[in-house]
Amino acid sequence: MARAQARAFAYTALVTLLFAGNVSAQLRSETVVTGLSSPVAFIQDPGDAAVQYVVQQGGLIRVVRNGTLQTAPFLNLTTVVGSGGERGLLGMALPANSAAGGRFFVYFNDAAGDIVVARFRKSTSTNPLTADAASRFDLRWSTGENVIRHPTNSNHNGGTIAFGPDDYLYLGIGDGGSGNDPPHNAQNMNVLLGKMLRIDVSVPDNHSTGMAIPPDNPFPAGSRPEIWDIGMRNPFKWSFDDPAHGGNGALIIGDVGQNAWEEIDYEPAGRGGNNYGWRNREGAHDNVTSLPPAFQPLVDPIFEYTRSVGTTVTGGYVYRGTALGPSMRGRYFFADFSFRKIWSLALTINPSTGLATASDLREHTSQLSPGNVSSFGTDAAGELYFVEYGGTVKRIASTAPSTLPFMSIDSPANNGVLTQPLTVSGWAIDAVATGSPGIDAIHVWAYPLSTGGNPIFAGAATMGGARSDVATAFGGSQFTNSGFSLTVRGLAPGDYLIAVYGLVHTTGRFDLVRSVNVRLVSSVLLAIDTPAANSTVDRTFLVGGWVFDGASVSGNGIDALHVWAFGPGGAVQFLGSASGFHDRADVGAAFGAQYTHSGYTITATVPSPGSWLVVVYARNASTGQFEASVGVPITVR
Repeated sequence: MARAQARAFAYTALVTLLFAGNVSAQLRSETVVTGLSSPVAFIQDPGDAAVQYVVQQGGLIRVVRNGTLQTAPFLNLTTVVGSGGERGLLGMALPANSAAGGRFFVYFNDAAGDIVVARFRKSTSTNPLTADAASRFDLRWSTGENVIRHPTNSNHNGGTIAFGPDDYLYLGIGDGGSGNDPPHNAQNMNVLLGKMLRIDVSVPDNHSTGMAIPPDNPFPAGSRPEIWDIGMRNPFKWSFDDPAHGGNGALIIGDVGQNAWEEIDYEPAGRGGNNYGWRNREGAHDNVTSLPPAFQPLVDPIFEYTRSVGTTVTGGYVYRGTALGPSMRGRYFFADFSFRKIWSLALTINPSTGLATASDLREHTSQLSPGNVSSFGTDAAGELYFVEYGGTVKRIASTAPSTLPFMSIDSPANNGVLTQPLTVSGWAIDAVATGSPGIDAIHVWAYPLSTGGNPIFAGAATMGGARSDVATAFGGSQFTNSGFSLTVRGLAPGDYLIAVYGLVHTTGRFDLVRSVNVRLVSSVLLAIDTPAANSTVDRTFLVGGWVFDGASVSGNGIDALHVWAFGPGGAVQFLGSASGFHDRADVGAAFGAQYTHSGYTITATVPSPGSWLVVVYARNASTGQFEASVGVPITVR
């Protein structure tokens, strides 16, 4: 296989929790998905590393799973969103425990242009990649309303919402539009416009407002209690320096300017109560000073640029991944929407104050060739993406040869309908390994989708299977023994996400994950030979037939057989259980010798004559579940 083919093979066949360091600081962009309509946010699902969500301004939330845009939307709000100009569906946030609770939150303008923050739940159906539209609950603010009133101006809506390291929900709200904020909203402590807000949404479903005020919010009585910071013009895009990937939890805000300056603001973790100056200042410069600020000091940005450089800053992220190499780690990436530019800054943190100093501005526009960048986002590994408003999501990658770990699941196929035993197999490598595939362990988990129950550890796969195709593709004999395989038994029938995790030797972490959806159906076969269907029998009669689990490796695999009868007037009668199994040579000949001992017979007695349905239930020994049943109608004389 040629080198170009090998790389294509690696990127199309494999999964993505990618951890490794490249020494090169030269960047390139990789297209992840296309065909979107006015995308404005790219959100990682904290409960599933393979899933991200793309927020489209017109009202749809789309799903990207394993790098593929799914056809069905996650949520459709097109009939309730007022879209156009800067209005629309603008933000989405999922708490860290969303996999367990299913909650998520969206931020949009309604038909009147007012701002709505609504809570939803993921669907409890067999498809977790859809939302329950009927679960909508609009948060109620301290104003007593379920909306944040926005003036008739369609601009300055903010839009980003995200959970902070403290698990509270933060929201960036624009000043209401119009040049230079004539109402002085951003400095008015009694309105929510022109602010960063912080609320506690971990309240019961029946809570009257859907939120509470964190007790350490910084402002006193007389101010709106949701307020965290003031003096914002239009904080369209902002982020936290993610502690999960080594960040310090700082809040970094891109605030869109008026006529002269675009700015980046930096706030150490947990240090709210700041006044970032608008409208009295634009960036670090005096602006409209006819009315005083709500309080001082006014916090200057750590970086600003003039309108000759760009006119609409798109705030980004501190890079905390590994694929771009250590020289890029800790740099803050941001863009200008209108001028189609992307830069990064070095951040130097003062250990005493926690404040940052920006330096070493680098422009990456020629390397990445961005369109109008409406947002940045990160995946579960901390790798960085940018969203082009024209309809594309791209990943920022290194131009250095790939040194990333990879994994593939060859079996089972995604969306397969299967019986057990279930074989989970594939291959995994760390491309920086020199003497082996570089993977120390493979663990397999099953996530029940039908019931929403707890994840089930299915076992540790055997690593070391011969895979000459992988060695050829990646050009190294050390990757020959990169195959893994595990036989899974004991799962109840239903829908599952089967996730495979790989322990990477160089990091000592389970940095690889790949997943497939499967539907497991029962492999139990059950028959009633006697009584015959629609026959007439005495009140005492024989019930007999055969049963086995086709996935059993020895014996018939059934550890219990119960017989019930359902009769006239709703009568229900337990008729007994099989006391053992006897030989059925015909079954053994038809299905295999191990199933010969599969016959059952019980003597049953019903309490009265009439029409009865006799039902036999079989319990699978490997799952402990009554997985199969069969019934016959009879008449009792």
